[in-house]
Amino acid sequence: MVRQTEISLPAFPRGYHLITELVASQIQFPDQGILHVFIKHTSAALCINEDADPTVREDFEAIFNQLVPEGLPYLKHTLEGPDDMPAHIKAAMIGSSINIPISDKKMNLGTWQGIYLCEFRNHGGPRKLVLTVYS
Repeated sequence: MVRQTEISLPAFPRGYHLITELVASQIQFPDQGILHVFIKHTSAALCINEDADPTVREDFEAIFNQLVPEGLPYLKHTLEGPDDMPAHIKAAMIGSSINIPISDKKMNLGTWQGIYLCEFRNHGGPRKLVLTVYS
């Protein structure tokens, strides 16, 4: 059986944000299955990583800003601001979807794992996610 729903996240500031509980609250989980989460945007991404220490998310921001800085003189896609093209590149590097096993009617994440919304725009606005449960 496949169930699918689309949800809107509120606008988050630029950075890496835990959205695990927000996603979980939108789903009625089967006993077993797979949760596929897809973001419908090209300047934000999703990943699974450390959910205990907030400095991990701060370090993600610092590292990705070093890897793909704003204001590179050779970028052509600049009409939407200096953060736009770097946001597209960062989103392509991290990815637009994740898969999580479902066991015992809940996400079967590791002890220190959580879902990150990786917001790369200074003012990205609300983001849409498609949640698909395969059971």
